[in-house]
Amino acid sequence: MAQETRRTRQPPAPTDAGDGPRSDARPLNILRVATDLYDDVTGGGAIHAHAMSKRQAAWGHDVTVLTSDHGDDARPNVTESDGYTTVRHRELARPMENSITPTVLRSLRRRLPEADVVHAHSHLYFTTNLAAAVSRLSETPLVITNHGLISQTAPKWVQRLFIPTVARFTFNSADRICCYTDTDRKRLRDRRVTAPISVVENGIDCERFTPAEGQSEQYLLYVGRLTDVKGVPVLLDAFARLAERYPTLSLRIVGDGPQRDAYEARCESLGVADRVTFVGDVPYREMVEQYQDSLAFVLPSKNEGLPRTVLEAMACEIPVVTTALPQLEDVVAGAGYTVEAGAIEDFVAAIDRLVADEATRREFGATGRRRVVENYAWEETVELTTDLYYELLD
Repeated sequence: MAQETRRTRQPPAPTDAGDGPRSDARPLNILRVATDLYDDVTGGGAIHAHAMSKRQAAWGHDVTVLTSDHGDDARPNVTESDGYTTVRHRELARPMENSITPTVLRSLRRRLPEADVVHAHSHLYFTTNLAAAVSRLSETPLVITNHGLISQTAPKWVQRLFIPTVARFTFNSADRICCYTDTDRKRLRDRRVTAPISVVENGIDCERFTPAEGQSEQYLLYVGRLTDVKGVPVLLDAFARLAERYPTLSLRIVGDGPQRDAYEARCESLGVADRVTFVGDVPYREMVEQYQDSLAFVLPSKNEGLPRTVLEAMACEIPVVTTALPQLEDVVAGAGYTVEAGAIEDFVAAIDRLVADEATRREFGATGRRRVVENYAWEETVELTTDLYYELLD
């Protein structure tokens, strides 16, 4: 029977400053496989892989990340930054935003003998599929983090073919799968994934993402890719109705994507172009201010894993309105509202309640901050993930 575990919070073991929670154990040689890596790419998975590599390196582990150059020949192939090594591989093609980098195979074969563990991120990427295939011929433990089961870029017919075949093969090649939520774990089991699974919640740097001092501005905030699957058209339509009721309310959209031009045109047709700001991609180090200055955070996405953006907003004491996805309902309860996907009027009503009621915003903000600090601290995520490596080696 496949092993099921849920990683729970434990008091950190006493350590020397900067040594990390396992200072009594030998440092590990960690080989990370992540097609998207910050700051080459901005996005939740890319930030997760970067921040985990940085923290593990600070704890004394030797971390190397195999990634894609995303067609940017100007970037050096090998760099040392934030304590870890990044090895970029040439992208030959990019179907459905999936970077195809065959030379990762050569790096895996060369570096596997020296690695204690391979940690690959997202079954949806070619590099992780390749790591799974190579691991079948290796004794080095393979960990795969599931950053969300469903692709936000591939057509449904492709996913219907991919998930029961390549995705299942990839997951079942792992010695351990990490999921953010029990919902994700159940989805994998429903699709006949039999590899051992551990639930390790996605974490947020609660010392960095903190509440602002003073009054917030009167804007709603969206952070994410500009695609229909993220529910951006629903957000724009909802805002157009709210704009009639609140003359000073504005909308700030952080992120980029293939449909940005179409959404800007939609704002023109809705008559709200002068009150919607398309900021584009923002460096992660500057994201705190984006949250702190907002009135509320809105994410009407049709499918997600456990979005970092929601947790980051909550850590900054910003109330949230999200789609009623199973993995989000308990997270958001008491810190905002959840609404059925595509229900424009319900989104309007939920945002309206927040805009009109400062006391509720304050109450939701305090609840959200407390929940993230208690349950989704980034240090905890890295500790538990690293402990999984030692378990596999033991």
